[in-house]
This record gives sequence, structure tokens and C-alpha cells, in this order.
Amino acid sequence: MKKEEIKVLIADDHDLIRQGLKRIISFEEDMIIVGEAENGEKVLNKLKSCEPDVILLDMKMPLMDGLEVLQRAKEGSKSIKIIMLTVENDRTFILDAIDKGADGYVLKESAGTEIVEAIKTVYGGDKYIDKSLVSLLFSGFKSKDKKEECILDSLTKREVEVLLYISKGFSNKDIGEHLFLSEKTVKNYATTLFRKIRAHDRVHATIFALNEHIQQYHDSKFQE
Repeated sequence: MKKEEIKVLIADDHDLIRQGLKRIISFEEDMIIVGEAENGEKVLNKLKSCEPDVILLDMKMPLMDGLEVLQRAKEGSKSIKIIMLTVENDRTFILDAIDKGADGYVLKESAGTEIVEAIKTVYGGDKYIDKSLVSLLFSGFKSKDKKEECILDSLTKREVEVLLYISKGFSNKDIGEHLFLSEKTVKNYATTLFRKIRAHDRVHATIFALNEHIQQYHDSKFQE
């Protein structure tokens, strides 16, 4: 039986970038490219005919920029997953895209494996941020006083460990391998800790974890 294919639409105004992305995706047996577009207006027109599961969307394109396309595409279909693909590594751009509903944010310079992982992650219902951007998100956060940090005390040791790995960009499968847990068990831990910290998804959990200095908290409390 043939494996279900993830339908991908590539949107970038540079032909060289589109060709590179098409080559990366062509090696994946469970992905298929259903269309490509070089400007924002064409992206929205393509949505009507090719019905993609995931859009790799350039942040800056002619006629209509990526953020506007993101908003309009999400208004038309809540189920469609959109990964912002860009050269911008400014945390303001990232947070703006997240606020507007982006499911993922990947730098164009990232390796093909990172892009493939991002597609599979958002298709599976999770959010994704390029691993190289984790430290960038950390910058700009102000230190918290002890009263605010106490929210981490509501988590078990295992939940803190899972949150720490999530903040580093690890998938549930990767976390399971590091902690010797099944992928399903990791997912259960994530669901519980998300509820405790009031995070809607992995992106918000990552921002929360970095804001709360999760690495320092983990090292000071659980490492001798």
C-alpha cells in the first residue's frame, strides 16, 4: 500500500531557491510538490486548484508579502500548514509570523534535513522553529524574579526534561531516544506540561521555556 503523500506548495520569487527546494523534496517518498508560485497573488490562486497540505512560503515576495499571504491563506483554510521560509533572523519577524499563525519558521540557509523535518512536523500538527534560531529567541528576554519562576516548580523532573529538549528544537522521537521513552510517552508528557504552563503548542512552549531560563533551572535543580 502506498504511503500517504504530503502535498507541498513552494512559494518563492527566486527560481534558484524553488529549484533547490524541489530537489530536496523530490528525495522524500512521502512528499509531493503540487505547485509553485513566484509571487503572493499566485500563491492564493494556486490554493484553489492544488489544495496543498503545507506551503513553504517566502517572507518577502512581489505583489503581496508573505505575512499578508499567511493571513489570507489561514482565513481561507484553518487546516493548511504554512512554514515561513526566509533569510530574516530577526526575532521581531519570527514573533510577528508566529502571532499571525505561521506553523513553522525556517531559514533558507538551513540544511535540507531541517526543511524536511519542518514539513513533517507541521503536517503532523506541531509547530516548528529552525534549531539555529533558538538562541536568537532567547535574546531580548528579561530576567525573571523568583516569584515568576515558580511556575516551573509545578512540573515534574521528567516534564522539565521534556520541555528543555523541546526548547532546543528536538522532535518527540528525538526526545524519546535521549530519555529512553517511547514517542507516545513523550507526547503525553508534552500535553500535560503544555497544560500546566498554558502553552498552545511547541512554539509557545519554547518561548516560555527560554523566557524562564529552562536550562539554568534544570541544571540548578536536577544536576548535582
